[in-house]
Amino acid sequence: MDRLAVDQVRQLPLGERVAHQLRMRIVKGELEPGTHLVEGALADSFDVSRGPIRDALRRLESEGLVESRRRGVFVTGLGEDDIDELFTLRESMERLALTRAIERADVPTAADQLDARVAVMAKAAEDKDPTAFAEADLEFHTAFYQLAEHRRLWAAWEQYRPVFAVLLDVTNTQDRDLQPSVASHADLVRVFRSRDTEQAVAMLSEHILSAGRRLRTRLRAAQ
Repeated sequence: MDRLAVDQVRQLPLGERVAHQLRMRIVKGELEPGTHLVEGALADSFDVSRGPIRDALRRLESEGLVESRRRGVFVTGLGEDDIDELFTLRESMERLALTRAIERADVPTAADQLDARVAVMAKAAEDKDPTAFAEADLEFHTAFYQLAEHRRLWAAWEQYRPVFAVLLDVTNTQDRDLQPSVASHADLVRVFRSRDTEQAVAMLSEHILSAGRRLRTRLRAAQ
């Protein structure tokens, strides 16, 4: 099984477990755009009832990975425009999260917590474990949404976080050297600690948008 770590996936509700597996296959291109997702066949494949399948398909539709048509549910996949939308949306949301975090949080304590997450990323990079790195990377960025104290912003992040988890897992697997990413996160914590909102936001924006550009380049090459 691809990770989120196996134990984390097992803790998810059944519909979320199915959604995770389908999401991974869609992002990796194993389920191509236009593929008809038949409830009965999926229920047999995952050895579950149709209820969790419906829950999974509704979740994936909210993420823009599948769409309902008159004849059923079909994979839409992720093209370059989808990647652009996802990463520009995330950049806008996370700029707000970071700004509010600097304004509202106990910055020294929050920065210490962020440094601890960077240390986990560094260990994963040293161990050449891209999946553990992706999990730590996502936890690092999720911290800004937690610190922002903004319910609706948090809800928006929760909607798209599973997609970004898969994107990170897939892209980090292709990166031979994760140390530059560790360094860029450590630099962001340093600026966050200084409360320099303008510089922190600029660094964050470049970090997120450059990740989107790299992913679009890889998608173009794969096609």
